[in-house]
Amino acid sequence: MIIKNYFLPNQSKTVNNNKKTLIMKQKKNIVVGLGEIGKPILKLFSKHDLVIGYDVNPKLMNKKRFEQFSSLDTLFLHICIPFNKKFIKSVILLIKKFDPDCVVIHSTVKPYTTKKIQEVSSIPIIYSAVRGVHKRMLYDLMRYTKFYAIENNTPRLKWASSTYSKFLKTCGIKTKKLSSPITLELGKLICDTSYYGWLISYAQLSNRIAINNKVNYDEMWLFADEIHKYLGNRPKMFPGIIGGHCVIPNLELVHDHTLNLIKELNTVYKSKPKKLKRIIASKNK
Repeated sequence: MIIKNYFLPNQSKTVNNNKKTLIMKQKKNIVVGLGEIGKPILKLFSKHDLVIGYDVNPKLMNKKRFEQFSSLDTLFLHICIPFNKKFIKSVILLIKKFDPDCVVIHSTVKPYTTKKIQEVSSIPIIYSAVRGVHKRMLYDLMRYTKFYAIENNTPRLKWASSTYSKFLKTCGIKTKKLSSPITLELGKLICDTSYYGWLISYAQLSNRIAINNKVNYDEMWLFADEIHKYLGNRPKMFPGIIGGHCVIPNLELVHDHTLNLIKELNTVYKSKPKKLKRIIASKNK
């Protein structure tokens, strides 16, 4: 009798050679924090495996489904809660509550957060930053490569890396492992959100200079457009106000005086004169 392997990454199997029976013991994944990041992650992962959502706000949860599979062990605990001063303590309490085999942090965090949690944990802690725009997060999760990293002294490192990568592959997501969590934590903050903020800040600055000299912003930037076309290093951004809860709040996680200029310039730009407000409004039409 040939038994084909139809097991998902979080399923184990036992084969009885005498009775030729197959017994599957499935484990569940839990996504903690069902907001703008956790909700699409839950939706995507649930299409390919047994994944349950959990949130401190019971209205966001499917209580019936959560209770239905409460007796199953937990393989991956996916952390999607916003970072705050109690983040590390909260994650440690969640580990005690759900007793997972492995934790995956998808949240944007302060540098060295993963290392600090790993130092007090006996299970693997993976950092896997999210890329994408909130309003199309489900699409972006599939479009972008999902980077992840694990501390080199992590217990069961090879198992955690292999199992997580295979799981994402079943979800149709490409993966790339970086050398350390701190590299990825800084990559998310410095090379993604803060860099985007710098580009907008320069657009704000160049727009203010254009207005002060009664020059058309778009016409002025024509000089650089062709250079950018060929070299790709003169991007023209829309000179809007930085809002939302990514770029500016993430600056607080880095605590760099130079990067804080993004926030300062944005604050000044918010208090722009009425003439500038009319120009920005016309560009938004």
